[in-house]
Amino acid sequence: MPTTLVRHSITETAQIAEAIDTGAAAMPGVSRAEVVRRLITRGAQAVRTDEEVRKAVLDKWAGCLTDTIPQDAAEKLKDEWPN
Repeated sequence: MPTTLVRHSITETAQIAEAIDTGAAAMPGVSRAEVVRRLITRGAQAVRTDEEVRKAVLDKWAGCLTDTIPQDAAEKLKDEWPN
């Protein structure tokens, strides 16, 4: 079918077939091509969610150890080494 959209070719290796089979089991009555489209979309959402969670954790803990190491710690360490 003619289209102006970019097309992608995916070889159904054993690993890809297993992923499609897993998705198809959760989506009865859906074509394998539609399963692939949905898995790609869900995978992208999972990556976004992982990034959001990672950022939330970093934001929560950012700066929590600022008082643990003295500001002049690097200078003191340098003083311990010979010139």
